[in-house]
Amino acid sequence: MIISFVVAIAENNAIGKNNDLLWSLPKDMKHFKEITSGHTIIMGRKTFDSMGKPLPNRRNIVITRKKDLDIPSAEVVNSLDQALSICQEEQEVFIIGGGEIYKEALPKTDRIYLTRVHQSFEADAFFPELNMDDWVETGREEHLPDEKNQIAFTFLTLESK
Repeated sequence: MIISFVVAIAENNAIGKNNDLLWSLPKDMKHFKEITSGHTIIMGRKTFDSMGKPLPNRRNIVITRKKDLDIPSAEVVNSLDQALSICQEEQEVFIIGGGEIYKEALPKTDRIYLTRVHQSFEADAFFPELNMDDWVETGREEHLPDEKNQIAFTFLTLESK
C-alpha cells in the first residue's frame, strides 16, 4: 500500500486557521478531487468537521480520540494505525489532514501531492517541516494568478527516497 499525503501549504507551512482553509484556489480543489476520487481518504476529526460531510466518491475514514463518535457515511477509528490497518487491500490511500495527523504519518509516507501556495499566512495549523534530503521531486506544475485563483501556486509530487 502506498501512503500519500494531499496537502496545500503556504510558504510558512501554514495549512489552516480556526478549522478553515486560508485561501480559495479552485484549481487546487479540482486537483485534489482528481487525485482522491475513487480512493480512500484518511483525516482527523477536525478536518472532517471543517468539510461538514463525507466527500463523495471516496471512502472516508475519520480518526478521533472519541470512542463513541458515529459519522454516517464515514468510518470512524481511534488511531492512525487502525485507519491504515483497515486499508491493507488498497493500492494507495490518501491522508488529507490535519496538522497532527500529517506529523504522525510523515515517517510512514511514500508520496506527497503538495500544493505550495506562494504566500505566507497567519495560521494555527501547520504542516511539519520536510527534510528535502528524504524526498525526490517527480512532478512540478507552476500556476500564476488568474481571475479565479488569486495567488500563485505550484503542484509538486514528492516521492520518499
